[in-house]
Amino acid sequence: MITIRTPKEIEKIAAASKLTADTLSMLAKEVKAGISTLDLDKMAEEFIRANGGIPACKGYEGYPATLCTSVNEVVVHGIPSAKRILRKGDIISIDLVVEVDGYKGDSCITVPVGRTSKKNMKLIEVTENALFAGIKQAVVGNHVGDIGHAIESFVKPYGYGVLREYVGHGIGTEMHEEPEIPNYGTPGHGPRLEEGMCICIEPMITMGSEKVYTLKDGWSVLTKDGLPSAHMEHTLVITEEGPEILTLRN
Repeated sequence: MITIRTPKEIEKIAAASKLTADTLSMLAKEVKAGISTLDLDKMAEEFIRANGGIPACKGYEGYPATLCTSVNEVVVHGIPSAKRILRKGDIISIDLVVEVDGYKGDSCITVPVGRTSKKNMKLIEVTENALFAGIKQAVVGNHVGDIGHAIESFVKPYGYGVLREYVGHGIGTEMHEEPEIPNYGTPGHGPRLEEGMCICIEPMITMGSEKVYTLKDGWSVLTKDGLPSAHMEHTLVITEEGPEILTLRN
C-alpha cells in the first residue's frame, strides 16, 4: 500500500532527510587517500547520534554498519572495513539512511578520492544528471514509469548500464516502502504519483555491463566486468508545485 503523508509526517521525514544530507556533506570533506571506509563509518555514526538521529542501516536485516561504502566496481551495499583503504583515483559511493523521531531520510553520493580519471568523472556527472532527470518527472499525475523512463533514456546514449535488480522506493517510518521505483520504465505505466507521496529516486549506473553479482558476505554487489559504477539518491516529497528534494546538501 502506498502511503500519502500528512504535513506533520512530511516535516518529520524532512528532519531525518536534513540530518542525512548534513552527514553526507561532512563525509564528502573527509574522503581522501589513506582513510579507511570504516573510519568514515565511525565518523558518520558519531555525527548522527550527536545530532539526535539513529543510523537506520545498522542492524537492518543484519547489516553491520551505519554506511554502505561502495568503491569502484562495488555498485551498492559495500560494507565498511578497516582493510578497505581509499586510494587516489578511486570513486566511492556513500549511501546512508538516518532515522529521527521514527521517520527516515535516505540519500547517496558518489565522489572521487582526490583526482580521478575523466571517465570516472563523466560517469559521476551522468549519474547525477540522470537522478535529476528522474526527479523532474516526479509530479502529480505522472506515473512511476515516467521516472524510470527518464533516467534510462538519459543514460543509454552514453553506453552505460542501468541496474535492474535494485530500485528506488517509498520512504517514511520504514526504510523501504511502496512503490518500487525502477531506473527504467514505460511512460504512463506504474502507480500514479500523488501529492504527499515521499519517495527515493536512486540511479545505479555502471560504466560497462549492468550485470552484477553478490559477494559471499551477502551484501556487496559488484559489476561482473569489473568496471566502476556510480550511485546517486535523493529523498523527495511530491507536491502540487512539483517535487521538493528533502536531502539537498549545502
